[in-house]
Amino acid sequence: MDMKERDGISLIEQVIADDNLWRAYKKVRKNKGAPGVDGITVYQLKGHMEKHFQPLKQKLKDGSYQPQPVKRVAIPKADGSKRNLGIPCVLDRVVQQAILQIIEPIIDPHFSDSSYGYRKGRSQHQAIKQAEEYYKAGYWVVVDCDLKSYFDTIHHQRVRGYLEYFISDEIILKLIWKFLRSGILDKDIYIETTEGAPQGGLCEALHKPPYAK
Repeated sequence: MDMKERDGISLIEQVIADDNLWRAYKKVRKNKGAPGVDGITVYQLKGHMEKHFQPLKQKLKDGSYQPQPVKRVAIPKADGSKRNLGIPCVLDRVVQQAILQIIEPIIDPHFSDSSYGYRKGRSQHQAIKQAEEYYKAGYWVVVDCDLKSYFDTIHHQRVRGYLEYFISDEIILKLIWKFLRSGILDKDIYIETTEGAPQGGLCEALHKPPYAK
């Protein structure tokens, strides 16, 4: 049996399973957050999903689902500059979360044991504890670095290439690709996305290249 499937059930079938989609809804509802370009709020999401649930499942299954562009919002950084966030529509967040819930257990075991960012069951507190252990072992030098414009320059093809190593379901791969290429709406201006992943929504967990973990 292909390790990318479970009991003969394809990944996309696992993604669109009722319990998985509603579990994803609960996660998005709990996280709250601003609405995307369609204006639908997390408080309106349940009714919207109930009304469009079967068409949503069918579009995901046949690969015709099309994510909407993310809404660009600029927030201030500590140094006075601005950081651009991309806010997906709430339904797109549900789909992203539903995908994440299925592919994360497949990919996460291959990440470095020293990686703590954006990983289920790991936190900054564990990273601090590990740093303390290194200090006790005699390692006293700390290197603080930040990758410039990291999210803005994520290489889409590398992300896909890495995912293809673990995932054979073409519908899932194409859907993730659509999210990466869905574009940005900055006020009324549409901006194509040929690289990078917007900061906001679930992109940190879903789109951050696994090879960087």
